Amino acid sequence: MDLKKIQFVRDISNNDEVLTIFAITQATLAQARNGPYWRLELSDRTGSIGAKAWSPLAQQFPEIAAGQMLAVKGRASTYRDILDVNIEHMKILGFDDLEELDMGDFVAAAERHPDDMYAELLGLCASVFTHTPWMTFVDSALADAEVSARFKSAIGAKNVHHAYMGGLLEHTLSVAQLCMKLCDQYPELDRQVLLAGAIFHDIGKAWELSAGLVKDYTDEGRLIGHINIGLEKVDPYLVASGLSVELQMHFKHLILGHHGQREWGSPVLPATAEALVLHYADNIDAKLAQLRGLFSDFEDGDTGWTPYQNTLGRFIFKPKMTPPDPREIFGDNATPMPPEGATSPSPFAATGLPEEDDF
Repeated sequence: MDLKKIQFVRDISNNDEVLTIFAITQATLAQARNGPYWRLELSDRTGSIGAKAWSPLAQQFPEIAAGQMLAVKGRASTYRDILDVNIEHMKILGFDDLEELDMGDFVAAAERHPDDMYAELLGLCASVFTHTPWMTFVDSALADAEVSARFKSAIGAKNVHHAYMGGLLEHTLSVAQLCMKLCDQYPELDRQVLLAGAIFHDIGKAWELSAGLVKDYTDEGRLIGHINIGLEKVDPYLVASGLSVELQMHFKHLILGHHGQREWGSPVLPATAEALVLHYADNIDAKLAQLRGLFSDFEDGDTGWTPYQNTLGRFIFKPKMTPPDPREIFGDNATPMPPEGATSPSPFAATGLPEEDDF
């Protein structure tokens, strides 16, 4: 089998032949009436797809583990709106085989380069922070070699949103920008503490989650959680910044309360205006990123419903979009689109010449 990655998850449709290589991100040995079978999650940089290897094929593979690379021949099928692969033949690749692969084909990453996003985040800091202790705190933390390296490569979540390398930084930059726009609308907000909170609200995820072929929680992540990890990592810079006790306390409150509800993982409820803004900005960006991922399977212009989303507790509908104003595309001299069902204006109307019916 050719070891070049020639087929990607996003391109697989119902009844397609599947003949390519995947990273195994989950592997479970289960039991059916005719013997054991493997239930797998196969991934590449474009997404993940479920797969099953039935007996007698499954009996040839007593051990399969997440993180291995698998060459697959099979066929895709849809059952209850879920697409997966029925595996006919498979081979676990050895170390010698891996040298021939481009591992970038198997690890999803943000569209923008992390260095560009990090530079934009630093530029936002330079434009907002005027209080020297805030500048000292944020600049010193972001200049830390381990913090910056982890920030640039970390995933934003295990599955739901921004679940790709650079996703944490992409999410953080978006939340920070959204918070600053809300400060423009509500000038009574303290934009400096809010920006600091936005930048570091999820920084603990850089230690909570492992990136690479297998996305999972680290021991530290499972035992402590990203909120506590984040505060622990930035606290030395906070203490050394010269910030007042009150500002340090407010910053910590933003981090602790950004999930919004105790049942969602926040040890405290947001109790300041800035804490509420951070919570809602975080939630908006996460939800819209999730929907963007759901709609990525739709063709341009398509409408319709997604499968049921357990994390949202509902189906999601992609509606028809309002048509763009031609002036946005062709400039101010373009003729605006008439309302749906309305008669288009006569081509003679703008000339002052007699109407067509007058001839």
